[in-house]
Amino acid sequence: MKKKNDLIRVKAAALRCAAAAMWLGGAGAAHAQASAAPSEGHAFGAQLAYGIAQHKVDKVDLGFVWDPGLNWWEIGGWHFSLTGEAHLAYWHTSEGTFRNDVYALGIQPMVRFIKDTGAIRPYIEAGAGLRLLSHPTITGTYTLSTAFQFTEVVGVGAQFGGHQQYQAGFRFQHISNGGIKEPNPGINFTQLYVQYNF
Repeated sequence: MKKKNDLIRVKAAALRCAAAAMWLGGAGAAHAQASAAPSEGHAFGAQLAYGIAQHKVDKVDLGFVWDPGLNWWEIGGWHFSLTGEAHLAYWHTSEGTFRNDVYALGIQPMVRFIKDTGAIRPYIEAGAGLRLLSHPTITGTYTLSTAFQFTEVVGVGAQFGGHQQYQAGFRFQHISNGGIKEPNPGINFTQLYVQYNF
């Protein structure tokens, strides 16, 4: 019971962070001033991530990132920005005698609070989106019940390079079906990622 309550608290915290980021993004959109071009001229990026979760689940994630150049609310040398991400992930577990390899396809907007200038530009980020799984059952004793899932993401990272073309970061990602069907244990990934902006 304590484990389930802890999971509920983690879900609630992740949802609050994602909701706050979306509120900031939505409220800021009224004041948004899209630059003529995305930061440093980059419109698209490719992201590669590796994550681990409970039940010995490992994840490799390939992401495609679109930066429409929406930047707003400049505050003391920092500003908010909005990007869109599409992901294709492969999950594998070594737990149990019966197990499925899972493919996950998804989309999510991300709101970042990033430093305006400098060789290294740190940021914090949050977002929420959708995932579609090839199999909701990961092992004989661990299922997410539905192929359709919601995700919340929070993270930190930095943008760097001669033309700010590189990014690296750490993210916490929660995935669950939002109570559509029970059992709904969800899955929590901690992951490292690198990104190259074209």
